[in-house]
Amino acid sequence: MQQPLAYRMRPTSIEEVVGQQHLVGEGKIINRMVKAKMLSSMILYGPPGTGKTSIASAIAGSTKYAFRKLNAATDSKKDLQIVAEEAKMSGTVILLLDEIHRLDKVKQDFLLPLLESGQVILIGATTENPYISINPAIRSRTQIFEVHPISPDDLKEAVHRALTDKERGLGSTPIELSSEALNFLSQATNGDLRSALNGLELAVRSTTPNDEGVVEIPLSVIEECVQRKALTQDKDGDAHYDVISAFQKSIRGSDVNAALHYMGRLIEGGDLQSISRRLMVIAYEDVGMANLAACSRTVEAVTAANKLGFPEARIPLADAVIELCLSPKSNSGMAAIDAALSDIRSGLSGDIPNHLKDAHYSGAKKLGHGTTYKYPHAYPNDWVKQQYLPDRLVGTKYYEPKQTSKFERAYGERYQALNDAQNK
Repeated sequence: MQQPLAYRMRPTSIEEVVGQQHLVGEGKIINRMVKAKMLSSMILYGPPGTGKTSIASAIAGSTKYAFRKLNAATDSKKDLQIVAEEAKMSGTVILLLDEIHRLDKVKQDFLLPLLESGQVILIGATTENPYISINPAIRSRTQIFEVHPISPDDLKEAVHRALTDKERGLGSTPIELSSEALNFLSQATNGDLRSALNGLELAVRSTTPNDEGVVEIPLSVIEECVQRKALTQDKDGDAHYDVISAFQKSIRGSDVNAALHYMGRLIEGGDLQSISRRLMVIAYEDVGMANLAACSRTVEAVTAANKLGFPEARIPLADAVIELCLSPKSNSGMAAIDAALSDIRSGLSGDIPNHLKDAHYSGAKKLGHGTTYKYPHAYPNDWVKQQYLPDRLVGTKYYEPKQTSKFERAYGERYQALNDAQNK
């Protein structure tokens, strides 16, 4: 039985890795580790199909170390023992441990000494946030790197490589992939290279060659093979971003029906990731201080949607869209932090006042750090007049409250009262 195209096209060296250039690009951390042969154990986390296994395989290929792959959930301690024995006999072994967030204590305790000695270089792979889901004992012995969905341009490059590679790819078959199909394939798979290559291979294997022996792959065939409709795409791929833009602007403009329409296009394209990210951005960028409870409920809706998956995910997403559309709007939070960042980036910062500096170490008192700090909870109303900004920024105001909702009006009144008391 022939191995799947996505498996065959896995990189054999670090230079072949598609995407993730913030980690494997020239001069970046994993690239440097490989070149110096100074590997440390690591955890790679991110969505499926974004190259976690490929990076591990490429590291092994570039360093010529033995490479083994296990699953933390389904493989036993005995399987780990076999890897450990191999490491003792032949030297360093790179172990890709998939679903590392499901590693139990017995396996963990067996692994820890191997990581300490460097006999095993662990590369853990997970779709879960390791800072929440992985035991601190493992985290403290690994570096944690986030991998991102692969960009459409990188996906196109990977598809082109698969179409032209005669040894591992489809290069021995004459194939004509239309530009519309290529654009759609690079967008509709949402940065998942495995899905893109699986869809491409199915399209090629299931299409009868024409009279000249060429396999022609139009948009309709790719749509069928990846089970997505090209409602968010156009010839140049720009319409995908146009839909996302229209989605946000419709919510910002409080048009419920338009917002539901554009989200419907994204749902039909299976693009849960774009919807989730955009809704959380919209909540805090466009509603923000006007209705922080709606922001929290949007995060809850997105979390529920990602746990449910489509088709049920459409329900909490629709609830969130309707609430965000009908909520009062304010961008004052975003404007405030952008104003603060502008000062910092232009060199307007200054020394932190001594009474605010850390005083929890030996010698801090001699430096005058924290000695005159006033603890607000020791005063009436849990507040006391005290300078917090650096000297050169005293009196600077970044936050400008809006009057669009009763919530922000209340915050604004409190903000003004505190400013007045501070300036007396």
